[in-house]
Amino acid sequence: MSTEKSLQTSLVHSDYTAPEGFAAFPTAIHHASTVLFPNVAALRSRNWQDKSGYTYGLHGTPTSFTLEARLAEIEDGKHCLLAPSGLAAIAMVDFALLKSGDDVLIPDNVYNPNRELGNWLARDFGITTRFYDPMIGTGIASLIQPNTRLIWAESPGSVSMEVPDLPAICRAAHEKGVLVALDNTWTAGIGLRAFDLGADIVMQALTKYQSGGADVLMGAVITRDPSLHRKLDTAHMRLGFGVGMDDAYLVLRSLPTLKLRLAAHNDGALKVAAWLKSRREIDRVLHPALPDCPGHENWKRDFTGAGGLFSVIFNERYSEEQTDRFIDSLKLFKIGFSWGGAGSLAVPYRMQTMRKNWPYKGQLVRLNIGLEDPDDLIADLEQALQAL
Repeated sequence: MSTEKSLQTSLVHSDYTAPEGFAAFPTAIHHASTVLFPNVAALRSRNWQDKSGYTYGLHGTPTSFTLEARLAEIEDGKHCLLAPSGLAAIAMVDFALLKSGDDVLIPDNVYNPNRELGNWLARDFGITTRFYDPMIGTGIASLIQPNTRLIWAESPGSVSMEVPDLPAICRAAHEKGVLVALDNTWTAGIGLRAFDLGADIVMQALTKYQSGGADVLMGAVITRDPSLHRKLDTAHMRLGFGVGMDDAYLVLRSLPTLKLRLAAHNDGALKVAAWLKSRREIDRVLHPALPDCPGHENWKRDFTGAGGLFSVIFNERYSEEQTDRFIDSLKLFKIGFSWGGAGSLAVPYRMQTMRKNWPYKGQLVRLNIGLEDPDDLIADLEQALQAL
């Protein structure tokens, strides 16, 4: 019997092996659904929760393992899990830690899909969901019940931009054995050392600054505690959360410029925010680095920088129709959700329908300051304000 392989078999099982010794800056992209084992013993001995080996593409390849390790380094964490989006990362935390009969506290300024997820958990899963004043600080102790298992925090709020007293919330939670999960997307982990301030879990939407290209959907959950990581990892697997290795590569490719890009977003945003603060059409600029923003003192104490996202409140004499016309008149600013990319964005929000006891009457517009020349952005805002 001939041992020579047919052409068809050779197409599947080539004898060629690339030479070793190749080195380059980019991380290699390893695609796989099936992971191959050298023998049966290896197949039986490997554990999908053990990052020392590979078992199946859903649980990672060297590309995703590298991204997880580098994201954990940025946050000064120990363990990281990737999810298909920021919202998927939030859902992973909830489903890992909450069950029917449990209670979760969510700030009233939370990212709205997190609010909607909390309402869904309450309606269909028997989990009590309560929304608290993000500026409550130590007062959150009075809200913690015997069945409270998790407290979400967001710093700052993704639309209204309040900066909570995170250390006070964490201390009150830990005194009663409750975990705190923080959405730390605003500065991509660069400007806030969340674990040092007491957070147990850090969640980020990698869709934003880590990607930087407005072309990737991905999220991450980072922890220090191995037993907590094991709970999250179990939920990650049961929910079937995986990410594409091409997307993981795009985030890896962007990480070397993350700090530089964030600084440019920050500088541009501060210049634009200061200019808007001088305009008579604007009643308030909600940028955590400016004194008008609720929680500014917390920002000065806890943060080492900012990003490109902030909001403005128009004078109440301007109607929604007028502020919509302002946004439609912008040329460089585009209309669209998300942020963190090179292009600037403007989005209006109906805060009276989103928040309890919203104190301002004017229309709110959230701005993402991209990487354009801030003087050009200011000129664009100025011509659009004339449409009011």
